Amino acid sequence: MAFYHYKARDRQGQLSEGRMEAASPRALAASLAQSGLIPVEMKETRSGTKTWLALRQFLKGGIKPEALLILSRQLASLTRAGIPILRIVEGLRDTTDVRVLRVALDEVAQALNEGQTLANALAAHPHLFNNLFVSLVEVGESTGQLEQAFLQLAHYYQLELDTRRRIKAAIRYPLFVSMAMVAAMAVINIYVIPAFSGIFARLGTELPLATRLLIGSSYFFTHYLGLLLAGVAALAGGFMWYVRTPGGRLRWHKTLLRIPIVGPLIKRILLARFCRSFAMMLSAGVPITRVLQLAGSATDNAFLTQAIHGMSEGLASGDSLSAVAGNSRVFTPLILQMFRVGEETGRVDEMVMEAGRFYEEEVDYDIANLSSRIEPILITAISAMVLVLALGIFTPMWDMVNLAKGG
Repeated sequence: MAFYHYKARDRQGQLSEGRMEAASPRALAASLAQSGLIPVEMKETRSGTKTWLALRQFLKGGIKPEALLILSRQLASLTRAGIPILRIVEGLRDTTDVRVLRVALDEVAQALNEGQTLANALAAHPHLFNNLFVSLVEVGESTGQLEQAFLQLAHYYQLELDTRRRIKAAIRYPLFVSMAMVAAMAVINIYVIPAFSGIFARLGTELPLATRLLIGSSYFFTHYLGLLLAGVAALAGGFMWYVRTPGGRLRWHKTLLRIPIVGPLIKRILLARFCRSFAMMLSAGVPITRVLQLAGSATDNAFLTQAIHGMSEGLASGDSLSAVAGNSRVFTPLILQMFRVGEETGRVDEMVMEAGRFYEEEVDYDIANLSSRIEPILITAISAMVLVLALGIFTPMWDMVNLAKGG
């Protein structure tokens, strides 16, 4: 995906310009044509411009899902009341207390005053409004059902917010225990082991392996703490840089789905998100190839996105949806069955939505039991730490007692 600066004319011949993200110039032209615009000029933004846009996005900051949920509900309610969209945007701009959203809505209002569509105005702010948001608004504008589009978005963000809250609640206890373990190891290496190492050195005998490991780790921790922190920071920075490259991001997201316990949960969450966005856009009248592009991007997983985007090529060559879905090798048998049944009955959107509901229930169950599945791993780790400490500290002490008795 790249950003393009375009100039286009509407049906009345009025010239407008803006910036939009698209996979290619052809995809950008198709998107503009769906909005009733005829492209006149399209230029991909240069790398310096991209750097500035990335810096501007970082300085502006993102937006919390709660703000998008409230915004979608407000847009749906005000649209239902029959208020013109320009007045709605201006009113929300004046009442919102989220600075980054207020700035964006001000620019959206200016674009609407210049004659742009709401979808194009929102597309100029990809750091706030993703492709799914823009596409549903675009469909709502073209069909005269903006209210339904905003209601669907509100439902989508509500489910996303609920899932995030449940995950945070589930990992709070394991995270607290892990932090306590790290703190305990730091205290032991800095204060406890050095106090015993002097006593053990006076024994004059060969120390057990566990004791030597404890003394060695304590020495390294106390004398090379700065180097250790620098190494951790370098590894973290290198990892962050690697996962931002296309190849690194693809490999990391593929590996993420294979992590025991967490990987299957993440995959079910992403498949539920795909089913939900796929069914929403398909029922709204978005072309199937465009639905696959947007729903694939909505998973926010490079591996799944690449596989789902590849399905569009199969559809273009005349294959059925269930066939290309099976060839992608990323969908579960349940979703593949729903694709087949939907094609036979002509209700693909309903069948896929049912699959999404099923996975949402599975996710709820998995999240509720996530802590109980992680607890045995934490208990094992704590037990191993206590065992090493006991063997490393008490074994030499027993030797000292035996020497004293023998003396």
